Amino acid sequence: MNRRRSPADFGRVALLYGGRSAEREVSLKGGAAVAAALRTRGVEVTEVDVGADICAVLESGGFDRAFIMLHGRGGEDGTVQGLLETLGIPYTGSGVLGSAVAMDKVATKRLWRGMGLPTPEFLLLEDEQGLELAGALGFPLMVKPAREGSSIGMSRVGGAADLRSAWVAARQYDRCIMAERYVEGAEYTVAVLGSEPLPPIRLETPRPFYDYEAKYRAEDTAYHLPCGLPPAEESALRELALRAFQAVGASGWGRVDLMVDEGGQAWLIEVNTVPGMTSHSLVPMAARHAGIDFEELVWRILETTLEREA
Repeated sequence: MNRRRSPADFGRVALLYGGRSAEREVSLKGGAAVAAALRTRGVEVTEVDVGADICAVLESGGFDRAFIMLHGRGGEDGTVQGLLETLGIPYTGSGVLGSAVAMDKVATKRLWRGMGLPTPEFLLLEDEQGLELAGALGFPLMVKPAREGSSIGMSRVGGAADLRSAWVAARQYDRCIMAERYVEGAEYTVAVLGSEPLPPIRLETPRPFYDYEAKYRAEDTAYHLPCGLPPAEESALRELALRAFQAVGASGWGRVDLMVDEGGQAWLIEVNTVPGMTSHSLVPMAARHAGIDFEELVWRILETTLEREA
């Protein structure tokens, strides 16, 4: 940016949150926090709980831009981004293609593998035959819906006996289910703001993995920041995360989740194009460590709509 923006530069902002995905609760909490922070900075914000009438609401609202705080399908998968493109309303975060690709874990992993980026082996669990083949990846495995976030529907499977029940549980949320080789090691996440990867966070939970409970409710989840890696390894992790983020066409802001195995090899897991912004959320945590408070963070994210508009 060539000059410091004023609240008037943003005009009327629609804060899109809620929606009808399985992540509605998280979206409502994060959206309320973002709206409050923008109002503190003097921005005119209207919260819009996204429903079936969203097209009419946006058309009649006189909005100059949108801050997307929708998670999951219907908000993070390119659909609302396409609507905003059609209506000519600039918005935060990734565009239609980047949103759609990142939301689909299978598409993301295929793209990464095609580019030679490290991601654990996987296969689709389309039917009973797929369950029989999954064992070839070795146990433990992660079984997950391909198009859900916040670890919803995910299970860590220790052996063949538990594979079918994990598959059935995941199919409550998506018809496309994947089994992924579980990486034994430490879990990291790297937030991206613009084209800058923020300091990595190492996550530690007593639960089998960093699931929905550990992310949003548990008080015993540990967040290590600094992450504890030597400077050269931390720099390499940040660079890998940025490459992975840009590879799927993501932009604006987001988060990349990774595992580092016991041999020090980093493995890409997924990209979040609209990460959480609740009190437990990781992007605000990383931003604070980089000297960016919550109000400044949401301001900078909103500023990217001016670049999109231009």
